[in-house]
Amino acid sequence: MLNTENLAKKLGKSNRINEPTNRKSIITVDNIHKQYGATIAVDNVSFSIAEGEIFGIIGPNGAGKTTTVECISGLRVPDSGSITVYGLNPRENHEEIRKIVGVQLQESSLPPRIKVWEALNLFASFYPDPLNAHDLLESLGIDKKRNARFKQLSGGQKQRLSIALALIGNPKIAILDELTTGLDPEARRETWTLIERIRNRGVTVILVTHYMDEAERLCDRVALINHGRVIALDTPVALAAKEGGEVHMQFVPSTPVDDKVLTALSGVVSVEHRGNRIVVAGSGDVTTRVLYALSKVGVQASDVQVKSGNLEDAFVKLTQANDKIIKREVGPQ
Repeated sequence: MLNTENLAKKLGKSNRINEPTNRKSIITVDNIHKQYGATIAVDNVSFSIAEGEIFGIIGPNGAGKTTTVECISGLRVPDSGSITVYGLNPRENHEEIRKIVGVQLQESSLPPRIKVWEALNLFASFYPDPLNAHDLLESLGIDKKRNARFKQLSGGQKQRLSIALALIGNPKIAILDELTTGLDPEARRETWTLIERIRNRGVTVILVTHYMDEAERLCDRVALINHGRVIALDTPVALAAKEGGEVHMQFVPSTPVDDKVLTALSGVVSVEHRGNRIVVAGSGDVTTRVLYALSKVGVQASDVQVKSGNLEDAFVKLTQANDKIIKREVGPQ
């Protein structure tokens, strides 16, 4: 189990700001384009990130997510467009950027024989005010592996060490690319708590993830990238509400109810019977309208179950629609 208490004391606490639009933008990405041969990895991507925000970047494999964050950190240079981080250009001000940005990349690696404590001390030496290495290792649950060599670590332990290396410099901005891949469910959730504590201290977090539950839990806003383009940008809640699909409500009526009572309601799309249950599909606040209509005709609903659209539903819907658009643009092969 991860122990976040020691690190929390070092990081401190502050009130969470719920509205990103109320914060100062400290990262601006303006129409960046990156191409490798005939492959366009990033296609005129633009967005801004507010100070203290957890900004999620989601999308299918090969969508351009990692290339985008590598450009922000200065590890890659876009072919065109511009990026500013606290007013600095990652290409021209690489050393200044390195001091304020911590990066954990999906494919990062270390020399096989380096020990965990050696790696932490090496990375800590690059920064003016690093975190305590012992506290950080303890918080990530790998303090007992401090003397182990990198090649001896499991996949999950290597991932935790990678996170530690991204945070050791006490950065203003942390870029975390698939940070919980390889972690068990309990460790994933405890890592989420750690990331929330880091943000609550004022650190801006850029989170690249394939896990929609992770994005819903952590992110103030998410950018959905597909085929190198931003196809949606909003809060997880707003995306789920707008694009996540219909609300499905099912219940057992106390007495038979005429379908017309339900189909006449605003927002109701369909009414189905499954044994003794009725399933209503609709949009908006359909559940409230159904319950009110039933009460007016003297019918009570029991065992009510409601499934609303979520970020994963929105992700699938938006990417599939965008894939069709791209195929039309490209034309027959």
